[in-house]
Amino acid sequence: MHYLLIYELCSDYLERRAQFRDAHLALAWHAAECGDIVLAGALDAPADRAMLLFDTDSAEIVEKFARNDPYVVNGLVERWEVRKWNTVVGESAATPVR
Repeated sequence: MHYLLIYELCSDYLERRAQFRDAHLALAWHAAECGDIVLAGALDAPADRAMLLFDTDSAEIVEKFARNDPYVVNGLVERWEVRKWNTVVGESAATPVR
């Protein structure tokens, strides 16, 4: 199953992220190496949100990631939500429909 972790970032995210970025990226790359994260990154112009695409059987894994993310813990993320994404088109679709 695919899940989106959607972050709403604080207004001074770009100015504050440097001190937490290495720890955040280490956590994200670890999740990617374990096969949980497929893609992740911030939206641009403006950098007000970030999207992390997970491929996992449980929303709990995504929620645990968010609760432990240095960006969340240190207030760079003002709000986050986990949404199941019913992917139907593409080679990696969880439930392909033609």
